[in-house]
Amino acid sequence: MCTAPAALLAPAGGGPALHGSDLIAPLPPAAWRRVTRAAGRSPIGGPGGGARGGRRRMSAPLRRVQQAPRHLLVCEKGHARHPRSRHAAHVRDHAYNCRVSILIPECGILPEVLKSTIADIGEYYLVKNLSVHELVAPEFIDSFVKKGSCYALTYNTKIDQDNTAAVIPTGKLILSVDKDTYEELGLQGRPSQYSGKKAMRYIITIDLTDSNFHPDGKKHKRVLWALKEKKPLEFDFLMAWYNTGAEGSTLMSYFPKNQIRALKPKITFSTLRDLQCPALQSNELEGKPEESCSTEELFEWLGAVLNQVNLDNKSSSFLSTYCCPQPNTTVDQAFLCTITGFIIPDKIIQLLEQLCSYFTEPKLAHWLTLTVHGFADSPVSWRENEHGFHKGGENLYNFVVFRNLDYWLQMAVGTNDDCPP
Repeated sequence: MCTAPAALLAPAGGGPALHGSDLIAPLPPAAWRRVTRAAGRSPIGGPGGGARGGRRRMSAPLRRVQQAPRHLLVCEKGHARHPRSRHAAHVRDHAYNCRVSILIPECGILPEVLKSTIADIGEYYLVKNLSVHELVAPEFIDSFVKKGSCYALTYNTKIDQDNTAAVIPTGKLILSVDKDTYEELGLQGRPSQYSGKKAMRYIITIDLTDSNFHPDGKKHKRVLWALKEKKPLEFDFLMAWYNTGAEGSTLMSYFPKNQIRALKPKITFSTLRDLQCPALQSNELEGKPEESCSTEELFEWLGAVLNQVNLDNKSSSFLSTYCCPQPNTTVDQAFLCTITGFIIPDKIIQLLEQLCSYFTEPKLAHWLTLTVHGFADSPVSWRENEHGFHKGGENLYNFVVFRNLDYWLQMAVGTNDDCPP
């Protein structure tokens, strides 16, 4: 596998910023446009927003407002059946997903290979008024954290303003809290890497599976006292649990019935007519003049299609115009499936495997895509990488799967994120 050079991208229309509340009224994922200026430069000045040609030097707050935020796109090429392919690992490392979109050119209905997987996409749960100390209770850890993959994410919280919490499937509880809460809790943590010189936000990570974290140990007692007595934290949580068939408790039976509600992801199907699609070659990430489009051009086009942006480029649209990159072909129809909810990586891996199986029989389509958006306000993006909102909270990835089962993996993040793995 190889990695393409990183590209700077900026979202049009606000970016794919999906919050917890958007599970009910989701915002559309945004289209992307290429930024030609270097990261960290002001649109009207030199490096750092300095003035040229007699312009006044702007104040730091104004300069930050006018700067184009940094957006990073990392591209990787591989083969789905190669023994060292990392496609499943990349999916598994991105724990919190709120939207999955599948686009299949030259297809008008849901393919047979996807029917059972989509029908079995699974439930998730909304747990109201849950105290964080209940997540460190030995019963919860033994029943869910140590038996399968447990996912929990605070609902309707803003990562740049509120205290937030999450349990990731590796068994760690992550708290992103403001300075006052951090000092009241008295637990060991670190300053947020996006809080500036004067830290106003802190990250606390607690390994619930640590052998020293047991009910009789000092560590467990200290954490429980801090979260239950010293500074109680209470949130609404989105939760899901996945195990490999082991019997035991379920989330629905563990919490009181008046506190937990089961939810099903929203699934929509649509058929796009006369769609212009970029010409792609699996071995040409950067494209080839007059032969194929680049991975960046595909990413931009896909954002427009998922947003249902008109690709006609008519002059009557005086605000902005966009057309499909060249070279391209027009397909009679394309199938689009969108799943919105609290979607765990295990289900996305199943979808990806079934999409690879789609090409087992000859098909008209040369490629298809699977796009996954992460929550804008989750405390992590990939693995335990800290995630921040800044101006959009983008963290998403897209697979382009080709007939020969080569794939492109595109991973995109906003300003307050490290480079994806």
